[in-house]
Order: sequence, then structure tokens, then C-alpha cells
Amino acid sequence: MNKLFLTLAIGAAIPVQAAVFTASGAGPGDIQNAVDNFRSALGTNNGVGGSFGSGRREINWDGVADAFASPNAFPGNFFNSNSPRGATFATPGDGFQVSANAASGTPIEFANIDASYSGQFQTFSAERLFTPIGSKDTQIVFFVPGTNIPASVAGFGVVFTDVEATSQTIYTVFYGDGANGGQFAVPVSSSGGLSFLGLTDTRRYSRIIIQTGTNALGAGVVEDVGRTAVDLVAMDDFIYGEPLAINGVPEPGSLLLTLGGVAALFFYRRK
Repeated sequence: MNKLFLTLAIGAAIPVQAAVFTASGAGPGDIQNAVDNFRSALGTNNGVGGSFGSGRREINWDGVADAFASPNAFPGNFFNSNSPRGATFATPGDGFQVSANAASGTPIEFANIDASYSGQFQTFSAERLFTPIGSKDTQIVFFVPGTNIPASVAGFGVVFTDVEATSQTIYTVFYGDGANGGQFAVPVSSSGGLSFLGLTDTRRYSRIIIQTGTNALGAGVVEDVGRTAVDLVAMDDFIYGEPLAINGVPEPGSLLLTLGGVAALFFYRRK
């Protein structure tokens, strides 16, 4: 567990706890414990639809119909509209794809994009994967499931495949008040292996930006022999806390800062 500190103008330090769950290895068994521990930290899986005061949501991509899978585009609001779980996706690139399954007849694991990707990636939960197209950046913004009410979550984690370049696959997290919570690197794995990074915090996340590897997947874009100068990465399971409305009540970290500022002003006037 890492400790981060916010320092007030009056010199006091307020500890903010951030728990980091990481694992990597050649296959699902190497990251399973970290994933399960992260799930337990967030609570019960609330499935699809509704709104709950606690627990978690999961996206494993495998229930996505062929109409929304490769070679077709995947709509960024699918998991707040078609299958409401409170997460929306955006990219500065050309959109997203969810990889095909074998029964569709389309090459699996994004080999429809470039044939060299066949066998490069693996899944944690078979058999679909997720990637942005035309960019290596994905932004996730949370809403109360099935609504346009902005929300925040108590934790966020993703399973990645084929992370081989150090500090090139990262999260940038943002709190409910818009403050930047910093960057966290996804651990590297063996070639074609799996990696997991999960975060929980005393402050809640409203937005996450994920950078996957050094380059976007694309026709003719292949990994180099050393597999680090060009590192291509795909994503599997997303696991995050139940999205709860941001309703104007300060989150814990912001509230402590506000109270600290009021106290400082009070003592200043007393002098």
C-alpha cells in the first residue's frame, strides 16, 4: 500500500491512502489472486443496470454481439446504454474495436487489423479483447448506470495483455473534483503474457485515461525484434467500483482541504 500526502498552506499533512494491486505473468493463473483480492476490496458484483450504494461492476467484453465486434466499430457508450454499467469510453483516435470470437469467422485477437497479431495476445476471460483504434489512449468517464448523471468510483482496475515496455502502459487518474491523482504504471509481463493493475483510494475517481503501449494497433504496425521500442498492448477485463453520483458534496480529500483552509482563516483572524 502506498501513502500519498496533501500539504496544506498552514503546513499540516493529510494522509490519503491509495492501495495498489498489481500482478503479471505468463497466464491467467499468475494474476488471478491479485484480481480476486481487488474484487473483494470493492465488494459484490452488481451486474447490469440499476444503481447500488456499494459493490462493483465488471466488463469482460465477451457478451458483446458480433454486430459491435471486429471488424465493426464498438460504440463508446455501449456500457452505459446497451448494457448499463456506468462506464463510457472515448479516444482521440478513430474509435474502438472489440475483437471477434472464433464462431464469427473474423480473425480473432485483432488479427483482422494486422495478420501478425495472430497469437500475439491472450485473454484473461475468453475470448474477446478491447482496443482503441488510431490512438493508444482511452478515456473512461463514469455515470450512474443508464443515466447522464456524472459519477465517481471507489476503485478501478484492468487486465492487459502483452505489456513488455516499462512505464509505457499507464493510468492517469482524476478525482471527483477534477484534481489529477497522478500516474500509475502497469507491470510488464513475459511476451504475450498478462498484467493487472488495480487502484482503490479514499478519494473517488471520476475519470481515467489509459495509455496502452507505445503505438496504436494498426495495419503494418508490428512489434520490433526487441519488443520494447514498439510495444503493442490490448485490454481485457475492466473492474471498477459502483458508480455513485457526484452531487456537489465534497469528497473526503476535498472536504479535509476545505476545513483546513477555514481553520487557517479562523486562526489568522484570531491573531
